[in-house]
Amino acid sequence: MQDENNGKGARHHRREILIGGALIGATLASAGSAQAQAIGTMPTPGSEVAPPPKGAGAIKPARGSMLQDKVAVVTGAARGIGRAIAVEFAANGADVVVLDIVGPVSPASNAKPAEPADLAETAKRVRSYGRRCNEIHADIRDIGALRQAADQIERDFGKIDIVVADAAIQRWMPLLEMQDSDWRDVIDNNLNGTANTVRAFAPKMVARKYGRFILLSSMQGKHGTKNASSYSASKWGIMGLMKSAALELGEYNVTVNALIPGLVDTELTRYQARYKNAIAETGNKPPENPSPQQAWDSRAPTVPLQVGWLEPEDISPAAVFLASDAAAMVTGAEYEVTGGDSAKDV
Repeated sequence: MQDENNGKGARHHRREILIGGALIGATLASAGSAQAQAIGTMPTPGSEVAPPPKGAGAIKPARGSMLQDKVAVVTGAARGIGRAIAVEFAANGADVVVLDIVGPVSPASNAKPAEPADLAETAKRVRSYGRRCNEIHADIRDIGALRQAADQIERDFGKIDIVVADAAIQRWMPLLEMQDSDWRDVIDNNLNGTANTVRAFAPKMVARKYGRFILLSSMQGKHGTKNASSYSASKWGIMGLMKSAALELGEYNVTVNALIPGLVDTELTRYQARYKNAIAETGNKPPENPSPQQAWDSRAPTVPLQVGWLEPEDISPAAVFLASDAAAMVTGAEYEVTGGDSAKDV
């Protein structure tokens, strides 16, 4: 305990020295330039106005969940993780535009298509927190439609602070049995659609020199998946897109990060092929038609937090952090929310 106290005292002393040095530096800077407004905001040579400060700012309560008066766009928002993120954003003070195709995407999708009523329900939940919400029906594969949406949102809300690219489809099909659409349509929607989302909305953020992109990848984008190669490949591609976009957009104070869910209970995963795969991954032989309970019981003991899968609302709090000013210095990063599955990967 004594050593711990001595360590704390030494750290406190070093902090006092650093603060004192900063104050002296600020005093000297003020004497040398009337334009110096604060530590870290000295004007660049030849400029008239100091650049805006960067960083997470001072410590204050709930700063990792404060989205007050931010404007967010969420694709794939009709249900599942997209809906949870949209509603969580509203609960933390953001106005939200919810975007979804609300209809069939491709025969290569195993999930039941979302409907307009699903998106309307998301908007209803957003508005229940007293926040503004617009619904947009659009296909992320159509970059022209996304650019029109970006223009409309800017007119309606005055700005775009946050974009979450969540829309995705999944196909379970062995490579040797795969039709062309089983590969092409998944890649086109998940990877090309996510790239379209970044390309359509980034100019609005670059113009304001502020923005947050959150791209939804998957743990299946960090390892192979038997009989779901098109999905894994699309989610691997999103990781490369995220890191490349982070390198390009950082100079404009726009961050780009990936949120990586583990197995989550959504329409994307509620079918027999997924349950069988979940059981098989544990080393057990799955029955022909496993129930959700059988899949849970088989998988939960293999996950550190003892859950068979997560709920969409388990993912959305991490999105709030990445969207907040507290994450100002976080970009090009992967945030995994998996119940502990991440501990199994290198």
